[in-house]
Amino acid sequence: MTTVLIAGGTGDLGRRVVRELLATTPDTSVRVLTRPGSGTAERLYAGQKRVEIREAAYTDRAGLAAALSGADVVVSAVSGARAVILDTQRALLSAAVEAGVRRFIPSDYSADYRRITPGSNRNFELRRTFAADLDAAPLRVTSVLNGAFADMLTGQAPMILFKRHKVLYWSSPDQSLDFTTKDDVARTVARVALDDAAPRVVEIAGDRVTARDIARIMTELTGTTFTTQWAGTTGILSAAARIGRRLSKDEDETFPAWQGMQYFVSMFSGEAELNHVDNERYGPHDWTTVRDVLEAHLGTLSPRADTATIGRPGS
Repeated sequence: MTTVLIAGGTGDLGRRVVRELLATTPDTSVRVLTRPGSGTAERLYAGQKRVEIREAAYTDRAGLAAALSGADVVVSAVSGARAVILDTQRALLSAAVEAGVRRFIPSDYSADYRRITPGSNRNFELRRTFAADLDAAPLRVTSVLNGAFADMLTGQAPMILFKRHKVLYWSSPDQSLDFTTKDDVARTVARVALDDAAPRVVEIAGDRVTARDIARIMTELTGTTFTTQWAGTTGILSAAARIGRRLSKDEDETFPAWQGMQYFVSMFSGEAELNHVDNERYGPHDWTTVRDVLEAHLGTLSPRADTATIGRPGS
């Protein structure tokens, strides 16, 4: 029996990965790592015989290594800025090596951060920095890259102005954009966790569309004409993000508005585009498309959906 340890198993994506493992792999044991005294994991997974709860503080090296002992693979689904993506994951990686864990899946779940311009995207650069640690570690590593989470299109970031019937773009309305739902990401992560032959990077995209495509989809779904609207160049947006970052009171905030701007810069510049998508690696699957996401969302629109602050579009 394979034992998969999930760090961040009480979070949004982590819960989905646990659910996917339990639903599709009856011979897999799932271990959820949680901080001492939290109680959240116990409440979430009460009655799940195949889920074992292990408590350990990330600052307790011996306790963390003990919690990871016997696991075949560690899946990191933690979310945050520098303190989490670097400090917490470095502690997790060190403990995994000490415990003899064979494989590690970091909390990437984003567009391709490997080619971005230095200084253009904080969260991507944190992942790139940690990737260097992973590549130097004596275990097998697989990163899952999925573009942006598709739910960003439903109001989390103001690319679609629902009330104004506009779709914003920067530089080009024909730049290909990668989107994947969290459920589809979780499905892939679960399968990667059980795939000893998984490569260093697995790229997936539930859908690949342009701003022009999104305007067409919204027109077809609503019967009202949506048009694209130029919002500036990626250079202008990058400059605005830099100003926002300088004025920010909390550099460690996970998803400030300026970080959302940086994500759009990475996407619309093409630097973070996925170039080696392999949706067939784990067999046929009915991937959720951008049209599916928008169609499901249209019945629940907020009257202020077009004024949402740019937040977390991806990772």
